[in-house]
Amino acid sequence: MSITSYEGGCLCGHIRFLARGTPANPHACSCDFCQRHSGAPVLCWVEFPREALQWTGEGGAPALFRSSDYSSRAFCPRCGSTLGAVDDEPVVALVTGVFDRREAEELRPLSHSFEDGCPAWCGVAGG
Repeated sequence: MSITSYEGGCLCGHIRFLARGTPANPHACSCDFCQRHSGAPVLCWVEFPREALQWTGEGGAPALFRSSDYSSRAFCPRCGSTLGAVDDEPVVALVTGVFDRREAEELRPLSHSFEDGCPAWCGVAGG
């Protein structure tokens, strides 16, 4: 059975969210931006329409860093946790590691962008 709402937040709990609906475009990415944003060789994402997401924690919305012409990376200003990306288009992409119920099948990546950027020692990709 699929979940209709998802909660999560940063490491310290200052930034929390509630996302409603079904996550879209579940994927892994190994581009340079994702690796530097997360400090990991692979980052897993899902997307929600901006109107389906509420920032519910005492910290409100996360801090943003403009990382490209169309998107800003989101993070907690208190603990530094990576939360995702807020695109100029009406999409917010959240990293799957910040969800309270990370085991939800809807969060499972169905593709891997920039797989060739993943180091061979990682064991996740053909690298």
